[in-house]
Amino acid sequence: MENNRDIANTDNKTTVKLTLKQRIIALLKLNNTPHEIALGVAIGVFIAITPLYGFHTIMVITAAFLVRRVNKFAILLGTNVSTTPTFPFITWAGYSIGRFILGDGYPPLKWSIFKHFNYKQLLHLYFPLFIGSVVLGLMLAVFFYFATLWFIIARKKSKLKQRNEEESDAKV
Repeated sequence: MENNRDIANTDNKTTVKLTLKQRIIALLKLNNTPHEIALGVAIGVFIAITPLYGFHTIMVITAAFLVRRVNKFAILLGTNVSTTPTFPFITWAGYSIGRFILGDGYPPLKWSIFKHFNYKQLLHLYFPLFIGSVVLGLMLAVFFYFATLWFIIARKKSKLKQRNEEESDAKV
């Protein structure tokens, strides 16, 4: 592994990739069951999708305390679904789903809405955003649960197979 000086001299994009890779490797080395890790990621994804801006950290800490058999680090890792580049798409999708569920009493999101945006409009648009984000969060949490579960099981099988092959080669 590279030393800290080498990491500090890389560009920001490489550092972010390195850090994410290190986090995933650390997650895979933990002695939790695949279910506990996948559940943690799913909870984190759900929290990240909710439009309770400013409360995500409190929600992560609360979930880590309330859900006993879960990987706490995986919850935090799952919240990385909502980042600056993904935020507009998550918000648009959540609002659109909420608008679909609640009916046409809410305007479609257009740039013209934001020209004279005020607090009253925010309150009017927040309800479909909240409802849609909960639905979107549940769907994405289920997807990420099974994707993470599959990935971890496949990785553990691959590692076990590799270890068995190395042991059989050492015996010969």
